Amino acid sequence: MARDLDALPKAHLHLHFTGSMSIASLRRLADWAGIALHDSLLDAEGLLVPPDQRGWFRFQRLYDMARQVVCSEQAMRFVVAQAARDDAAEGSRRLELQVDPSSYAPHVGGLAPALEIVLDEARRATAETGVQVAIVVAASRVRHPLDARTIARLAARHAGENGVIAFGLSNNERAGLTADWEPAFRIARNAGLPGVPHGGELLGPGHLRQVLEQLRPTRIGHGVRSAEEPALLDELVRAGIALEVCPASNVHLGVYREAGDVPLRRLLDAGAVVALGADDPLLFLSRLTDQYRLARDEHGFSDQELAELARCSIRASLAGDTDKARWLAEVDDWLRLPETSDAA
Repeated sequence: MARDLDALPKAHLHLHFTGSMSIASLRRLADWAGIALHDSLLDAEGLLVPPDQRGWFRFQRLYDMARQVVCSEQAMRFVVAQAARDDAAEGSRRLELQVDPSSYAPHVGGLAPALEIVLDEARRATAETGVQVAIVVAASRVRHPLDARTIARLAARHAGENGVIAFGLSNNERAGLTADWEPAFRIARNAGLPGVPHGGELLGPGHLRQVLEQLRPTRIGHGVRSAEEPALLDELVRAGIALEVCPASNVHLGVYREAGDVPLRRLLDAGAVVALGADDPLLFLSRLTDQYRLARDEHGFSDQELAELARCSIRASLAGDTDKARWLAEVDDWLRLPETSDAA
């Protein structure tokens, strides 16, 4: 007996642009572009590899292959619109979608047009679906830090209401020196953009501390490895830095062997603000509601605890206070719903 998790109001704070797609969407864009996809991207069973075959480089190779089909304005708009529709079906009230515009700029005339297309479609998708779609601009660790400064300046020019809401840093945590990206984060911060870099998934507490000290984040993408160092975790809690935890990602990238190994309850027991995210559903075959289902089925979370996770995601979002208050009240309403035996 449990409540429907798709009906639970929540915010989605960790979702990547190309990775937000389904295999069906990937096929559609490949058809539009006349691109033949490798079988490894189309085989759902093949994507679920055993633990000894998991890892970052396999993931990145597949992601780069998938990104090739997002090669037109039409494709970019489709990705944003479909992400919003998928989130709407899962009870999401707010989607903070992360994009590196440099990945798509060559197809649409440059960095500025690429970002403007995404922002315009986010506004349209918000009106269509009722999900608030907001855009996080992210630099990449596998590009030169000077590129990150260029992207940060672009993000800064589009900061504000209905524009860019935050600045991130994604890709392989092992690449580069974290301090090299500090100037880009300073540019964004001076424009009023919070920092939401990745950290603490592939690498442990030492790297996470570098992210904390050098990039001054408001939220951290992942941060799950903070559970390995109680003093660091306590520091994050005291600073009010939320963690965007993506259990399916942690397992598929080989950080943990099983979903039950993700230290979700340990983080929460320490007082961390945890917002569950899907990261890259295309390759992990697991969407937002699935993360809540993992918390229920693998970690034994009650509906009251799942509701608190949803509240955490809403509070950690960069939405306005009025919207947050409304969504938090809707979470309370969900708890008043009767339990059903066939709840998802």
